[in-house]
Amino acid sequence: MTNQRTVPNIFIDGGHVGGYTNLYQAQQTGRLNDILAGTAGTYDYDLIVIGGGSGGLAAAQEAAAQGKKVAICDYVQPTPLGNKWGIGGTCVNVGCIPKKLMHRAGLIGHDITDAPFYGWNVNKEENEEHNWNQLVINVQEHIKSLNWMYRKDLKKQGIEYINGMGKIVDKHKVRISGGEDKAQDITGETIIIAVGGRPNYADIPGAKENAITSDDLFSLPNPPRKTLIVGAGYIALESAGFLQELGNECTVMVRSVLLRGFDQQMAGKIEEQMIESGVKFVKNCTVVKIVSEGGGEGGKQIRVDGLYENGEEFTGTYNTVLLAIGRNPNTEGIGLERVGIKVHQGTGKILVDDFDRTNVPNIYAIGDVAYGRAELTPVAILAGKLLARRLYTFDTDHPTYRFIPTTVFTPLEYGCVGDSEERAKETYGEDNIEVFHSGFSPLESKLGRRFDWRCYAKIVCLKEEDKMKVLGLHVLAPNAGEITQGFALALKLGATKQDFDLLFGIHPTNAQVFTKFEVAKSSGKDAEIMRCCS
Repeated sequence: MTNQRTVPNIFIDGGHVGGYTNLYQAQQTGRLNDILAGTAGTYDYDLIVIGGGSGGLAAAQEAAAQGKKVAICDYVQPTPLGNKWGIGGTCVNVGCIPKKLMHRAGLIGHDITDAPFYGWNVNKEENEEHNWNQLVINVQEHIKSLNWMYRKDLKKQGIEYINGMGKIVDKHKVRISGGEDKAQDITGETIIIAVGGRPNYADIPGAKENAITSDDLFSLPNPPRKTLIVGAGYIALESAGFLQELGNECTVMVRSVLLRGFDQQMAGKIEEQMIESGVKFVKNCTVVKIVSEGGGEGGKQIRVDGLYENGEEFTGTYNTVLLAIGRNPNTEGIGLERVGIKVHQGTGKILVDDFDRTNVPNIYAIGDVAYGRAELTPVAILAGKLLARRLYTFDTDHPTYRFIPTTVFTPLEYGCVGDSEERAKETYGEDNIEVFHSGFSPLESKLGRRFDWRCYAKIVCLKEEDKMKVLGLHVLAPNAGEITQGFALALKLGATKQDFDLLFGIHPTNAQVFTKFEVAKSSGKDAEIMRCCS
């Protein structure tokens, strides 16, 4: 009768559900509620993913690997300047990938300067002018190759890619409009919202007409030249860092503190290094108005009027104004209100539980659009992959967000995982926290005149735990991201200060500083050891 040779054979109201696996999946996806309510039906797809960024792609590909019929719809609303891009989301097109390539371009300038000290006959002064246009062309060609690869992989995996904006009509129906593909309605048993976010313009008069965001920066046809970066987060500082290194005069306007949410001692050291590199900072100031004053010497002239915290006025003229003042979730206009999906009132992000479920049983949200999730590509990827496994296998794993490693790609990189010193003291009490720290100078800096000779590392420890459990790890050094990635696993597994002390270091490397901490902050001793770790 059922063609199912295993037990149990489960029926509800005379309808065959399947075995235990099928019942479990029906419960996980919300379909069981529909069956019990008598509203279950057949759908075009097992899964519809709205959003073609890192999280959405990961979920779609994992579901397809489990034999499910999947559709992914992806649409990019053009920026006020008309820029748009292909599949892959923010990270691939206007985030991590182009940012890291331009960061590398800035570092190469230092390598050229250092080359004569290592016996290479290179004269940077003969090629002083950086070719911005060539860099942009090469970066964009690489991005287009990634777009093509994603489209090719989706086709190979049997996932239907629909270039259009997905709007939820009811809890199983999505309406596709705009984009390259024809308008249509599709249905799915399960829906995952992975639409990410876009830069905030904060309703500043003249901002959309006269400023750019990170959505425009990496495809600018001409060098930005004299640039004002508005904001103090990692996007603002990373952009200021590589733009300054590539020969553009940069000023950063800061409303309050740098790198809010990060360790503030490390943020201060980043600021010191960037000032040494030529970046200027305007503190305790907000933008009031952005006005175009037409062309002039050096290209387009843009006037920025601002207001200091003490009431004094600020005025400056620039060739480019880059806004990096946060991001907004893409939750407007996608039909959330049609099915009653709840959003966080302050941010507009979708409320989800630990298993990425919204308040509508068969609809999930992952990535930057989900409230309470770190806005990081690897977080979205792992969330998407594990969600698909929970939906379509017996897997019950979901991400834990306690130790998320990340790196700020300023010229001197800052890597961290776990608690900042401030958060640890606030959580456990200052008397229960000890910090071990050390300055160090990379061997690579010894022969040349490099900018990265002054590095720093520290671990934040809980004194109440035996052998001092490490709560946070921070490093300011070249390739800090590569250092932090490995140590993140140590913190996730509960490493202690003694574990670090007994670890063999790799010599000569920067990372070995974490095996040689001798100075506790509470001792008051000098930790600024300006030498190669030895």
